Amino acid sequence: MRLPAVRSVRSLSGASAAVTGAGRGIGRAIALGLARAGARVGIGDVDVEAAEGVAREIGAGGFAFGLDVTDPEGFRAFLDEAERRHGPLALLVNNAGVDWIGPFHEEPDEVTLREIEVNLCGTALGSKLALARMLPRGEGQIVNVASAAGRVPLPGTATYSATKHGVVGLTESLRLEYRRSGVAFTVVQPAQVETAMLEGQARPRALPVVSPEEVAAAVLDAVRRRRFEVWVPRSQGASGKLAAVLPRPAREAVMHALGVHRVAGNSDRDARRAYHRRAFGRD
Repeated sequence: MRLPAVRSVRSLSGASAAVTGAGRGIGRAIALGLARAGARVGIGDVDVEAAEGVAREIGAGGFAFGLDVTDPEGFRAFLDEAERRHGPLALLVNNAGVDWIGPFHEEPDEVTLREIEVNLCGTALGSKLALARMLPRGEGQIVNVASAAGRVPLPGTATYSATKHGVVGLTESLRLEYRRSGVAFTVVQPAQVETAMLEGQARPRALPVVSPEEVAAAVLDAVRRRRFEVWVPRSQGASGKLAAVLPRPAREAVMHALGVHRVAGNSDRDARRAYHRRAFGRD
């Protein structure tokens, strides 16, 4: 009897990795996890002080870089520096993202554009720049951090949900386009994550809240095993797939029962001001 094939586990020792939005939250947890696994990590973030703090935590195997993922030349310089310091880029984690919460018709136009530019365009740009380095070598991995909101709608934060749907679609398409190239792709779909992005946000009991460290652990497992689709927690994947096959009225009734309409609708706008100011430069 033929035994099932065992998926090999990839070593990250000495691997050159770069993580965007790595100054805090999920990005910080991923950068620290990669460093503990032996990778040498570039920490990119618009908040240079936060990035430098993470680099100090890592020590000699890390470096900080002031990065706005919407700036092509800046992003290229970040990856150039990662390769100069740590060797050919083996892994890019596109994690940087911002989220405005409030009624869609009240969302400022510049905020809408910023969400699209950071969450979707930044991920596309990073993927393109990484592919240009990885394809000639026939190896590498690109991890795009999306969201559970990239598979289901999320009222009250429609633009964010739209950008994350875009990240999912981008990564699904790249996986097929480059399926024989040697470059692997991963799309990460976390539930609500206990970061600054949740400041002032309602938390319905039926919807899970996970820690940045849980997301980082799932990402590291996916990188080691070259897994494509990652849900955090894993149980949410089954729920999402079940909802997708239900008729629309039933699907929307389930989402309403879970409280997706309360995530943003019951948010405390005053409590979110500090986050909005930091992410968008305005309340």
